[in-house]
Amino acid sequence: MGARLEPIEKPGGLKMRVVYWMMRRKFGKVMTPLKVVTARIPGSLGLNRKFQKFHANGIQLEPELKLMVGTLTSEINGCGFCVDLAQSEAVRENLGIEKMNALVEYQTSPLFSGRERAALAYAEEVTRHKNVSDATFEELRKHFTDREIVEITWVNAFQNYTNLVNIPLEIESDGLCAIAQSETGMDHDERTPVQNVQE
Repeated sequence: MGARLEPIEKPGGLKMRVVYWMMRRKFGKVMTPLKVVTARIPGSLGLNRKFQKFHANGIQLEPELKLMVGTLTSEINGCGFCVDLAQSEAVRENLGIEKMNALVEYQTSPLFSGRERAALAYAEEVTRHKNVSDATFEELRKHFTDREIVEITWVNAFQNYTNLVNIPLEIESDGLCAIAQSETGMDHDERTPVQNVQE
């Protein structure tokens, strides 16, 4: 179907053309959100870079957990682009693609530790209800420091923000995980489709 707004394939400014070129080199293609959103409001590029830089370097949670929290949030919201991007990152960084594909079963799957389950349950409840019960929060406190709790909350909020940009504009998967798998030599059969966990 494609996005509701026509992607801008040839941006006007030099800065955006350089960004397109860099994205092609890194991901094998220019991502649709860049062509639909950022090309129309180039001023958001600097802000997005700051968010991404903070997400990558300012959040001290272990990378796999950070990625799982964000991916589960996107799965619940139904953001195909964000799920695909996260899975491509898991492939590129060699971070447990098996866990990424099992997120819908995190509560019962033996792949997940109690710590991971507590973080994912918190992220799920916040995403679905915009708040959490005392019981969910107390379980989180058993496994995480105050700083880590704030980091999990921030990762979840950031992912919800990203989802809310992509979903109404109908920006879907860009096939980034498949590109990452072909670049790393992973067989496409090693990845099962993500199940949608929307209610």
